Amino acid sequence: ILKRAEGIASSTIGHLLNRGFMTNDVRPVLPGSAIAGCAVTVSCPGQDSTILHHAVGQLRPGDVLVIDRQGDQRYACIGGGVGLAALTAGAVGAVVDGPCTDPDELEEIGFPIWSRGISPITTRLQGISGSMNETVVCAGVTVRPGDLVIADVNGVVVLERETAVQVLDAAHAKEARSKGNMERVRKGEKLGDCSGATKIVLGNLAPRD
Repeated sequence: ILKRAEGIASSTIGHLLNRGFMTNDVRPVLPGSAIAGCAVTVSCPGQDSTILHHAVGQLRPGDVLVIDRQGDQRYACIGGGVGLAALTAGAVGAVVDGPCTDPDELEEIGFPIWSRGISPITTRLQGISGSMNETVVCAGVTVRPGDLVIADVNGVVVLERETAVQVLDAAHAKEARSKGNMERVRKGEKLGDCSGATKIVLGNLAPRD
């Protein structure tokens, strides 16, 4: 599934589906970032990031940390230190529906994170709450462990594992058609003729019996 997802843009999925897209305030910290990976979910509420530190030690190559902050927008639970640990474990990136910290360190180590902004105030190891690899809601999307996460400059989309291959096959076909249409436009054809929109409009204007 991960191999099939390589190079597919989230915006291509956006041509095919209306669900699974995180809110557009979750943006890449590092410009030009693009990843596809297997979701490892963490629920990390408030100022307690103990479960997150544990979860990073369980990551596998190709995983994506998906962190549900349960509404907290004040404390940053992930930054350079956690990012380095995740990167060393083989994770391809992280998504958090709250702030992160240390964007300069993240850029230096090359660990991509999608977040709702930056905060200098960090979490603590309190050991009182949180869970790992249970279903979470991150930026408006239900995410289960093992779901496919695709994130890039356009945003973040989550595909259910059971239907991911079907959606990816349709996405590859869509991208092939789009590339063909762009080449036709470069050669002087009108977009409406390439996409079929002009035929639809003219059909709607045709006299009716």
